[in-house]
This record gives sequence, structure tokens and C-alpha cells, in this order.
Amino acid sequence: MTARADRLADLAAEYTRVRPRLVGIAYSVIGTVAEAQDVVSDCWLRLTEADERQAVRDVEAWAVVAVARRALDVLRSARVRREEYVGPWLPEPLVAAVSEDPADRVTLADEVSFALMVVLETLSPAERTTWVLHEVFGMPFPEIAGVVGRSPAAVRQLAVRARAHVAAGTPRTDVGSAEHGRAVAAFLRAVGQGDLRGLLAVLDPEVVLTSDGGGRPGAARRPVLGADRVGRFLVGVRRKMPADQRIVPLTVNGGPGFAVLIGAATRFVCSFSVHKGWIKRVDIVVAPAKLPRELAVPPPGGG
Repeated sequence: MTARADRLADLAAEYTRVRPRLVGIAYSVIGTVAEAQDVVSDCWLRLTEADERQAVRDVEAWAVVAVARRALDVLRSARVRREEYVGPWLPEPLVAAVSEDPADRVTLADEVSFALMVVLETLSPAERTTWVLHEVFGMPFPEIAGVVGRSPAAVRQLAVRARAHVAAGTPRTDVGSAEHGRAVAAFLRAVGQGDLRGLLAVLDPEVVLTSDGGGRPGAARRPVLGADRVGRFLVGVRRKMPADQRIVPLTVNGGPGFAVLIGAATRFVCSFSVHKGWIKRVDIVVAPAKLPRELAVPPPGGG
């Protein structure tokens, strides 16, 4: 091998090592896995070009900045498309049971729940990027300044505003408590049976349900508010499900959720937030482009 081929092999090995973190950064900023992976692939080409001009000594540091900048550009462009989206726009769910190539895995901090990803949609692109890089990935403000094109002082102000919005908008959730487990089990049982009374027993009186169908029939075009309306909506969805569809519990962005499958195909993915034994938020992703193509789940009846 030539010296350049050896160098490219070394770069590729290091880039592969940090790729899950890079995809995690891009996903947290943009909200979709495919676009995040495209950003990381594009930055690999930029890395090889930059290294040919001058050797990149710290591949991870260079790549984090490059990916964050590119993700911010993509988000700014995507905001225009999302304003024309039919119905609510939800992030693409990260489903733990998905069969995937290890190179495409996403590394996220445990606190980046699906509900938090929804709240990040309310921030400006610069606020969101600043919050993700500082709060989730620990990047110092001077480095973030170079990503968003602001002074360090301005970036600090972006972080203050973003932190306030996130704190106000993210629902409190329980993690790992017995109360949490009982609420999850009761919710899944009630949804599976189409049991309105069972749902009302675990839905918070002010629960919010958001459905992203991208204009598909059956998806709510506006958020559904309140336990009675949300319960009746979920029961209605259950009654319309064909007999050969099944509900599969799984983890969505590190939190509780489930998928509805017909055969091996995913019909929709649901994430929900639990606090003090109550379901506070329900998010349903129906839009086909955001659904996993393959879920690593056991067949009906186990096995």
C-alpha cells in the first residue's frame, strides 16, 4: 500500500470508531436518521479532502465540528419544508429493537428522550444546535461559537434561552420506578384490548397526544388534548386495526413505547412519557418515511 492509502485506512478506522457519536449529534440537531447519516457520510469526504491539504491530527474533534456545522445547515433548510408539512411534524423515533448495521448506530445520552426531541423542534436552529452540543455532548462555548457563527458571549445567551425553553417544555418522567412499570404495563394492556376505562385509569387528565402521519388518513391533524379525548382516540385506532396486526412493546429513544406490526411491516410507532404513574404525553409516528423497515422482535407467540 502507498503512504496515502495507509493514511486513508487510518482515517477510516478512526472515523468508524466515532461514527455513532457523529450520527447522534446530527440526529439530535436534525431529527431524522437518514439525513443524519447523510451528513456524516458527506463529512467523511470532506475529512479526506481536508487531510490531503493538511494532516488532520484530531479526527474526532475535526469531525464533530464539521458534522455540527453541516447538520445546522440541513436543519435550516428543513425548517422551510416542515412549515409546509401536513399535520404535526415529529422526529424520527430511534427504536432499540431495530436490526441495523453497526456503522449506522446512533449514540445518544440517556436523557435525550423522544419528548425532549419534540421540544427541541420549538427552538431556533442556532438555539437547538447550541443546546445539543453543550448540554448533550459537552462542547465548550468557544467551540460552539465556531459552529453557529456567533461570538462566545452570544452563544452563552443562546444556551440560556434554549435551556429555559427546554426546561419549560419537557415533561417530567419517571425512570425505572415500580410505579413507572405498573403504568407502562397498564397502558399497553389497555391499548391492546381497546379498553377505554383502563386507559382513563393511567392517562393524566391533561395528557397530550400528537400524531405525525404526513397527511395519511387516520392520523390526527392537530394534537388531541385531555384524557377522555386521547383515550377515545386510542380505542378508535385499536378498533380499526385488522385482526392480524399486533402490538409489540419496545424502547423508543430510551423510553417506553410500542410498535404496531402487520407481518414484518411496521404500521406505526408510539412513544409515551410517564410521571408519577400517569401517562403525560403520547406521540404516534405513522409517516412511512420515519418508520423502521425491520424490527428485531420475536414472532407471535414468542420464540
